[in-house]
Amino acid sequence: MSTTGTDRRYTLLGAPFDGAATLGWPGSRYAPARIRQAMSWILQRRENGQIYCLDHAALHPFPEDLLTDGGDVHTVAHDLEATLAAAADGVRDTLAGGRLPVLLGGDDSLLFPAARGLAEAGAGSVAVIHLDAHLDLLDRSEQQGTHSHSSGMRRASELPAVDVSASVQLASRHFNFPSSLAYRADRGLRNIPAAEIHRRGADPVADDVIAHVSGADRVLLAFDIDCIDPAHAPGAGAHEPGGLTSFQAISLVQRLAPHVDAMVLTEVNPLTDLHDQTANLAAYLVAHFVVHGGVTGSNTEEAGEF
Repeated sequence: MSTTGTDRRYTLLGAPFDGAATLGWPGSRYAPARIRQAMSWILQRRENGQIYCLDHAALHPFPEDLLTDGGDVHTVAHDLEATLAAAADGVRDTLAGGRLPVLLGGDDSLLFPAARGLAEAGAGSVAVIHLDAHLDLLDRSEQQGTHSHSSGMRRASELPAVDVSASVQLASRHFNFPSSLAYRADRGLRNIPAAEIHRRGADPVADDVIAHVSGADRVLLAFDIDCIDPAHAPGAGAHEPGGLTSFQAISLVQRLAPHVDAMVLTEVNPLTDLHDQTANLAAYLVAHFVVHGGVTGSNTEEAGEF
């Protein structure tokens, strides 16, 4: 699997689709544009191919080509299958071109095509690090079908290349279907709920996760914004109290980034957001992901003091 990044480069892909958000609030189709807008606030701080991260008092390389925008994948508002296929193609083709994809949703049905695109990019196994308030292991229901935002992890776990025993779910909380517990137990899918992260802290949990996924050849970071408490991320598809703080979420992304080969960020909802607070947080999550995972010296262990 990937370790610390050596001259890794990233491409943003938008997926402005929320046709599978059959429960909760729709509106995440507007997120890619708002997150991109917020990114401009961050990127204007680059100077001479570097950016200064105050979190660790460190200069980080940020060359012009570290993060490029590949535009939106082809979305068809009435056609879930076509949209998921296009998203998978975008992830796979980006990897084939030698760059790492950051797919911006859209609803969380996009977890599945992100995993599929990563699996189709080469031989070997894939692990999924899934940050989400919910388990997303629903097989099917009358109202949601089989490929909704409640089934992304279930469909991803059924891909032959996905190593479920090397995958892990983080920041889940409150209540879920008993059938999802049975599926987790049967497949050996690990879960670290938000309550445990609050008790143990983000850094020890990150160390645990890195060790857990280390046997896989490639790793997907699937980040549903509702893993963060609605006090910090009000613009989401659903509000679940007791989630991660923005600081915990950023810390986890910083630590995990060098070990991850693709990211999908979903469920940011500008229609429920407050003054673009959540879109701005999402933009910072992407920025920390590429800065800390992208180039030699970009992770916190290697970055020098300044």
